[in-house]
Amino acid sequence: MNQNLRRVVATISCAALMGASVCTMARDTAASSDDDSGAMLADLVFVRPLSLVGTVLGSAVFVVALPFTLPSGSVEKTADRFVARPFEYTFNRRLGDFDHCGATHHPCGDD
Repeated sequence: MNQNLRRVVATISCAALMGASVCTMARDTAASSDDDSGAMLADLVFVRPLSLVGTVLGSAVFVVALPFTLPSGSVEKTADRFVARPFEYTFNRRLGDFDHCGATHHPCGDD
């Protein structure tokens, strides 16, 4: 069981590193040319699935942190950081555009 867990963690780590490098290459490609098909492909194949995993993990962290954030009154800020922003980046962004989110195309992560 322990060996399988190590393999899963190693596989996820490698996928995350590859996704980050592809994302960086896609940004450079998109910035240097008008054809953003490479950025769109990298977004679809690597960035969106990793963002979805981040959204799910962020939601789990939020639920775990909820008993600690309720007394302090920071539930809204915690929900924004761990759930809303990753969700917006995953589902409310044009394909291949890594910097702008929402219908207003505001910078991702800005309030």
